[in-house]
Amino acid sequence: QVQLVESGGGLVQPGGSLRLSCAVSGTIYNIYVMGWYRQAPGKQRELVGTIRSDGNTNYADSVKGRFTISRDNAKNTVYLQMNSLKPEDTAVYYCNAALKVSIWDPHTNYWGQGTQVTVSS
Repeated sequence: QVQLVESGGGLVQPGGSLRLSCAVSGTIYNIYVMGWYRQAPGKQRELVGTIRSDGNTNYADSVKGRFTISRDNAKNTVYLQMNSLKPEDTAVYYCNAALKVSIWDPHTNYWGQGTQVTVSS
């Protein structure tokens, strides 16, 4: 059974930084894409950024230049370094992974439980 466990959320002042981590565990053959999404109160879940297994990254315009995604393939872990945080970054952040549990299975999306990030003075 595949599990995604996020950590690193919390309360930070505007202009501050936080680093989120997401570790994927269970029976895994290959993780193709890992990424972060967020959902603010009353809004739909939106993409923050993704990173492919070859290291190619993609970011939402709202976080470009402030957030950086990285991954450690040996540890099946993805990170989100968030700098210059703004109050509008406040949301629950969800980790996502598109992976195969065996060579015969298709890529399937899995989600973490979410971690709260609050940017406030």
